[in-house]
Amino acid sequence: MRTSITRSLPLLILSLGVGAFTGCAFEGGSAEWSDPGRYGGSDAGAAPGPWGAPPMDEAETPTSEGDAYEAVGTNPFVHADHDPFSTFAADVDTASYDIFVRDAQRGTRPQPDSVRLEEYVNAFDYDYPAPAHDAVVPFLIDLRGAEHPFRPDIMQLRVGIQAATPPEFEQLPSNLVFLVDSSGSMRSGDKLPLVQEVILSSLDQLTTADTVSIVTYAGSTEVRLAPTRVSDRAAIERAVNSLSARGSTAGASGIHLAYEQAEAARIEGGFNHVVLMTDGDFNVGISDTEALVALIEEKRTTGITLTALGFGSGNLNDAMMERISNSGNGVYSVITSEEHARRYGSEDILHTAHFVAQDMKLQVEFNPEHVLAYRLLGYENRAIADDDFRDDVVDAGEVGAGLRVTALYEVVLVGQSIPTPDGAPEVTSGEPIAGDRVIEPSELVRVRVRWKDRGASAEDPAHETWAALTPEELLTPLDPTADADFLWASSMAAFAEVLKENAFGDPAHLERIAEIIDGQRAADDDRGRFVTLFESLSLSPTP
Repeated sequence: MRTSITRSLPLLILSLGVGAFTGCAFEGGSAEWSDPGRYGGSDAGAAPGPWGAPPMDEAETPTSEGDAYEAVGTNPFVHADHDPFSTFAADVDTASYDIFVRDAQRGTRPQPDSVRLEEYVNAFDYDYPAPAHDAVVPFLIDLRGAEHPFRPDIMQLRVGIQAATPPEFEQLPSNLVFLVDSSGSMRSGDKLPLVQEVILSSLDQLTTADTVSIVTYAGSTEVRLAPTRVSDRAAIERAVNSLSARGSTAGASGIHLAYEQAEAARIEGGFNHVVLMTDGDFNVGISDTEALVALIEEKRTTGITLTALGFGSGNLNDAMMERISNSGNGVYSVITSEEHARRYGSEDILHTAHFVAQDMKLQVEFNPEHVLAYRLLGYENRAIADDDFRDDVVDAGEVGAGLRVTALYEVVLVGQSIPTPDGAPEVTSGEPIAGDRVIEPSELVRVRVRWKDRGASAEDPAHETWAALTPEELLTPLDPTADADFLWASSMAAFAEVLKENAFGDPAHLERIAEIIDGQRAADDDRGRFVTLFESLSLSPTP
């Protein structure tokens, strides 16, 4: 079936780019952040952080030293006549952006290796049309191409996906198991207290018939709360308030015990979900990421999903947390303050459990008649082989009720030059790749989305839909009033590339970014918080 194209499609951002990109460097080899005491440090007493975090004395300010990140790299430009297909799994994680917020509140910039561009873009809400809750296709696709906000001689193409939101009265029963790291490393104020806030806040989103369990793990594991109906809220609150931190981290045994509780309270036809809450330090039992991934994948076959929530800094194993949440068909976020914890529990936690589509893959086909080359921005570690797009056994991404997905491409049109800044990855080129071409000669790009119904097994067939955009539908110039979401998403991508310190990130764009975001500071709370953070920074290009 073909999805009709509107002028405000939901959230995959494809960026068509042409023209010269300049390399970037931070002054002195790193970014300088003005007003380091604003959200932490010796002068922090004047104001709380933008997420509502209380100010901390300098001696109490935690640092990210000891956190472990794995650089995801940077996608190269690809000649469209060599390989017109770009295929990747949907991803709605926000942990990378959460880490930026956490570090910026403390007056430091995030480590470049922590930056995953797509998570910066996906961290914000966009006003995309949503499908009816009972629509056959549980999301809408919208395509938009326009003049690039930062490089007027190139184009940017956006693809958006907006998931349906079931009406409240149709909310399915939930069985949540909170797997809490209670080891000694969780003792600080930005860890276990925030865990408790997430759990307590989530109770308001559950019905009295829903079930909650709590498993803790440190030197040993323990069921702190057997499956309990939310109607017995007092018992749940007592268990949460009694949590304390001590000992080492027996992560693997905790995961086993959490799944046992989920099985014991399994709700057929409902949502059965484990929420792992940790600073990311698995130092007893299985600690190898590959072994943890295999364990979570094995448990996933039972239909019980897993989300990973990170807390604090100093022990965060970012790559491991991302891998196991992906393997558990869940979402990975990092909780940065008490307000963030409260908001996550009261607004977001059921989005990670209530999927409307699973194993969602996207394949973007560019027409070599119009496109010389393209570059996917972000999703470096979510790439899928082109031939696996219709292999329905291959695991992909999950999209929760009401959530969105965003991606960006830079695309060089025929007749324009491929940007080659110093240090950029080599352009991928070669003989044309064999395979079927279904794109029409009049189309610039065609986007196909493939997904499975909620609860489908690896062997169940998938559904597929598509949308296309023609060269005539490109908007030049971009209307800053009508296309505020487009401008915001583009700004977040450009900012992430600067923080990532890759060859395509240009600090000269910071002035334009500041202009765009300042005009949207009142659009919603999340954008306002980002503007506050951005204005606390001072980033300068090297002369």
